[in-house]
Amino acid sequence: MKTILVVDDEPKIRDVVVSYLSKEGFQTVEAETGSEAIQIVQNESVDFVILDLMLPDMEGEHVCQSIRQIHSVPILMLTAKVSEHNRIKGLSVGADDYLIKPFDPREVVARVRAILRRTDDSYLLADRLAFNKGELTIDSLRQHVYRGGELVSLTPNEYKLLLLMAKHPQRIFSREQLVERVLGYDFEGDIRTIDQHVKNIRQKIEMDPKSPKYIVTVYGTGYRFAGGTV
Repeated sequence: MKTILVVDDEPKIRDVVVSYLSKEGFQTVEAETGSEAIQIVQNESVDFVILDLMLPDMEGEHVCQSIRQIHSVPILMLTAKVSEHNRIKGLSVGADDYLIKPFDPREVVARVRAILRRTDDSYLLADRLAFNKGELTIDSLRQHVYRGGELVSLTPNEYKLLLLMAKHPQRIFSREQLVERVLGYDFEGDIRTIDQHVKNIRQKIEMDPKSPKYIVTVYGTGYRFAGGTV
């Protein structure tokens, strides 16, 4: 049974979200402030975080960044901010998805289930990941990548980078995050090495590398995987 941390300073919103999650078989734990949420993630076993951006003690983006430093748990942000800039900012600091208030609590549950499906390693590794009607396929059991049915030769680091991003569609990764997760925390080279890896991957998996539809650039931030699943 998955445990979900619901972080919101409005008791009515927490009550509604918790009620719907509980009906769907999830365990829940609640927090009213950002500092309380960070402490819970540090000290308890949490599988998912639903995080409001407007908290009384700190901005939700800061809470998200702090959680990302200690845990890779999926994060769904809730906010009344509707601008594209705020949405991109939330995703760039590590959120997996973004939901605007007011929302239907049934959609919260649906988003939670969808994110858990694509971030649960046991689910992902048990099957092949297929994108754009099978044009791109990642067989994570054999560590093979196919474009249009043809096997693509990737280096180990290129494969790790592609698989990481494909596991988290639409999530924006900074270069620093990709370096840490693909090359390791002790990597001492140029952070722009990631750019070369992305360029190489595009040459191998994209039909038109100059107009990529899988790994796309988020200018000033990093990269995100934009391929549609089948």
